[in-house]
Amino acid sequence: MGIGLTAIRHAYGDRIVLDDVSLTIPEGRFGVILGRNGSGKSTLLRIAAGMLAPQRGEVRIGGRALGTLDVRARASRVGYLAQFHQPVFSFSVRDVVLTGRAAGTGLPGAADEAAADEAMAALGIVDLAGRPYDELSGGERQLVMIARVLAQRPQALLLDEPVSHLDLANQDRLLRILHGLTRQGITILAVLHDPNHAFLFADEIAYLDRGRIERPAAGRARADAAQIERLYGIPVTAVEADGLSVVLPRPPERDRE
Repeated sequence: MGIGLTAIRHAYGDRIVLDDVSLTIPEGRFGVILGRNGSGKSTLLRIAAGMLAPQRGEVRIGGRALGTLDVRARASRVGYLAQFHQPVFSFSVRDVVLTGRAAGTGLPGAADEAAADEAMAALGIVDLAGRPYDELSGGERQLVMIARVLAQRPQALLLDEPVSHLDLANQDRLLRILHGLTRQGITILAVLHDPNHAFLFADEIAYLDRGRIERPAAGRARADAAQIERLYGIPVTAVEADGLSVVLPRPPERDRE
């Protein structure tokens, strides 16, 4: 079930953040949006999730216009993880994950509980199930919220900075899990801060800059230093290591040479 954004425009007052943005992530692919802070990445993701209506343009999930879907149909198709979340009540972790099934009817049933347990197992947080959510570390909360989204069993996942607050090991583990989900036919579109995560794990990369989408230059390495320098406005160097290509910021003393 692919994700399609067509001619999306959105502005906050006089400031245009998305200007005729079109982006397609085919079914079963892991797409990543990269760009500076404030470039409109989170806005684009919220529009893709139906959390914010674009001023112009259309979102389609699996060929269906998002605006034509009711709440239950949307929840079965799209799972959305916001960039920020604040605990309100001292629910157990398991109950928080179960809220991902809230689009169903009535009290959680056996299928809902099985989906929650499966999501926690996938992320390796079963041991947290009985703990109060508001007593967890930031990284643990992030894993719980991702499990909550997975418990929906959606066909498309929209994730805003899913590896924020996670240590190196959990970043790697989560990105591998997400990559594995695409092999099950789930389509993923994520906003990430670190370009190297995109180079290592993503199938599709999109750069959002000045309200417009740019893709990696055809015939060039994905870790294209010149393109990344234009995107972030800092000097970088491309490094080849162990068959992989990554970019690194250049130290100040090298800029003076």
